[in-house]
Amino acid sequence: MAASKAAKIRLPPLPTIRDLIKLYQIRALRQLSQNFLLDERLTDKIVKAAGNIHNHYVCEVGPGPGGITRSIIKRCPKKLIVVEKDPRFLPTLELLQETCVNFVKMDIEIIDIRNYNFVDGFKGAPQHNWFEAPPPIHLIGNLPFSVSTNLIIRWLKAVSEKSSAWSFGRSSMTLTFQKEVAERMVAPLGHEQRCRLSLMCQFWCDVDYKFTIPGKAFLPKPDVDVGVVTLYPLKKPMVDLPFKMVEKVMRNIFNMRQKYSIRGAERLFPEKLREELGPQLFRLADLDYTIRPFQISNEEFGRLCYAYKVICENHPGLEDYDSRAPKQALSSSS
Repeated sequence: MAASKAAKIRLPPLPTIRDLIKLYQIRALRQLSQNFLLDERLTDKIVKAAGNIHNHYVCEVGPGPGGITRSIIKRCPKKLIVVEKDPRFLPTLELLQETCVNFVKMDIEIIDIRNYNFVDGFKGAPQHNWFEAPPPIHLIGNLPFSVSTNLIIRWLKAVSEKSSAWSFGRSSMTLTFQKEVAERMVAPLGHEQRCRLSLMCQFWCDVDYKFTIPGKAFLPKPDVDVGVVTLYPLKKPMVDLPFKMVEKVMRNIFNMRQKYSIRGAERLFPEKLREELGPQLFRLADLDYTIRPFQISNEEFGRLCYAYKVICENHPGLEDYDSRAPKQALSSSS
């Protein structure tokens, strides 16, 4: 009943987003990868993809002039936090804050989302055990292309550590990405888009590609279409190892995506140890090293990560080796 009532809430008459952009003479900044979504039907669809948010806690990432913000408010969350880096949007966001003051608590934070403290922002929200139902917390946002991949990797790390917004439980994320990036996130075994990002997302989350938004729906029109993706953290990750170690294994192996997997995997080890430890990694994982990275299943990648951990335990200091860094001393006798 409450959710039904929430769906019927109507905001008082407001200038359209397009009118507000003209009124405040706001231009999308290329250096911030800004693209405004003006179609209310599409912003409503994005928020609907997040599931029931009535009386929940929502953080909107990069609200800009407030298109998605309006759609969130109409569903009447208990608290809405909008985190926007560009202070030019403060007047349009304050207009929405004043409009919804009687039925939604809305906080405006002018800060880079990478520096935002979710624990402080969601203070007062219920904390759920990781293995219970997810908490009433959602991240929603139209992410700038320039930071989207970096941001999702950062948040997956927090998911793996059960920290930040995920210290409250398995909080969901409904976000926009360049369509190609969204396709990579859900790419299955053998898919042409399968890459490190595919594995990182699927190791820690159930990834649901909801729908595609044509580029022409945005202002200014980007050169690509946009994919809307919802990520639900898994109760049990596919690999229970430190995020940094797992990311390192995947990054090196996918660095040579079209070659035999051992070619990238060898770079996990100093040159003097590659001939010995490269094949050993695949023997321990019970995997043919001539397979291509995109042909390795999630479960097989998990075995490679555990095999790497065993080798690191037998070679102290190896875990800190980085082939991209200046030459490091690690002898075969270590």
